[in-house]
Amino acid sequence: MSTMKDSTDNPSTKTDVGIVYKKSTGIYTIHAAGRILTCVLSARLRGSLVEAAGSHGHHAAEHLDPLVVGDQVRFIEGQGGMGLIVEILPRRNQFSRRSAISMPTARPHEQVIAANVDQVVPVFAAAEPAPKWNLLDRYLVSAEAAELPALICITKLDLVQDPGGTLQDELADAVAEYRRIGYRVILVSAYSGQGLVEVKEALQGQVSVLLGKSGVGKTSLLNALQPELGLRVNAVSQMTGKGKHTTTTMEMFPLELEYSEPCGAIIDTPGIREFGLWLEDGHDLDWFFPEMRPFISGCRFGLNCQHDEEPGCAVRQAVNAGQIDPHRWKSYLNLRGEA
Repeated sequence: MSTMKDSTDNPSTKTDVGIVYKKSTGIYTIHAAGRILTCVLSARLRGSLVEAAGSHGHHAAEHLDPLVVGDQVRFIEGQGGMGLIVEILPRRNQFSRRSAISMPTARPHEQVIAANVDQVVPVFAAAEPAPKWNLLDRYLVSAEAAELPALICITKLDLVQDPGGTLQDELADAVAEYRRIGYRVILVSAYSGQGLVEVKEALQGQVSVLLGKSGVGKTSLLNALQPELGLRVNAVSQMTGKGKHTTTTMEMFPLELEYSEPCGAIIDTPGIREFGLWLEDGHDLDWFFPEMRPFISGCRFGLNCQHDEEPGCAVRQAVNAGQIDPHRWKSYLNLRGEA
């Protein structure tokens, strides 16, 4: 790879703004006004990142290289399609998880997955494998914490419908509950094509973060939306999943749907055995369960209420009255136990 002189000291140097579409061990693919080029961090920017990390006692790679897919950057274009990133622009949002702990003495930290996204899309199979609703709740809390809307996508619909199109009772009840809370749920089958138009419309013009374990049908769904898209995403997912605690590659894929511009993009989140929940200090977990919010202030012990066994807990009363689903309340207790 050719080297470039850092021209950031020259105020007349022309800079452009682009979006990070791919990150791999310090090398970044930038999309800017229809162009695609490879960039590295300028010496000055890297030096400032190292200095900032040291002043806060941070030495992890995430702190020394905080760029993530979706970041907007200012760069200088050089020869041969190479560029120097000279500035990271402020984010309008970021979607994070809690880092894995590599050794017993290590402390978890925030690991940002993507920046400047529009929605989070948890993908679950209706069957084979059966959906794990507590994992969905974990994803939804993470979306709420990032103040991002969530679109729940249930795939393999053809496996659970009778000839009349009726859903199995357990799935139908779960879908109805999440919709009652206020989440949008799309039921889709890549095999029959049911729901594909609705998914395309929901993704159009949006930068979407996809969440979902292996086997839930993401590849088939993406291939049905756009030929070979799922295969391209899956190839990156397998590469990313090689490290036990590290992520070597992340990539955003532009969508080329049969709609007018903008078409949007997707970011997959591969390579994770568990999705650790990260909440900023001072944030209360119960607030990220929308159906609990109307009852929090009514608890006898106010903001100190754990919504478990306390007398005068308005949330527990709402659970007993059927206003809050018991499964969602149990998800809250399980997540609170991890905090």
